[in-house]
Amino acid sequence: MRPGVEEILAERRIAVVGVSRGKGFGNLALETLRERGWEAVPVNARADVVEGEKCFHGLSEIPGRPGAVLAVVPPAETEKVVDECLRLGVRKIWMQQGAESEAAIARAEKGGMTVVHHACVLMYAQPRGFHRFHGWVTKLMGKH
Repeated sequence: MRPGVEEILAERRIAVVGVSRGKGFGNLALETLRERGWEAVPVNARADVVEGEKCFHGLSEIPGRPGAVLAVVPPAETEKVVDECLRLGVRKIWMQQGAESEAAIARAEKGGMTVVHHACVLMYAQPRGFHRFHGWVTKLMGKH
């Protein structure tokens, strides 16, 4: 298994930064994590409500600290999310494919964070359907 995956998914409270007011990958990840037993908390700097539920503008607004963060935002925003995690003492971050940047990865690693990047969280969070098959193929090819 990829380094960091088990540590992040062992956290039962994960903030999903990058949910949208419409339908997007962040929303799918939020819903999927919840269906599979995680307490997933929606975060979007420009949304008060997402799918009929209170949405937090930043990690610092969430009552209690999440154990981990899933970043589903553009790379430049992920760098800001890493900074916020470091300020708040959140030590684990998953940078969804497309959200990572070399600067964000380096900053998180330098800060001593557990970091997963260049991987889809849905392949690891008790995958089903396509993501389960994709995970199997990836494992078979030795990239898991």
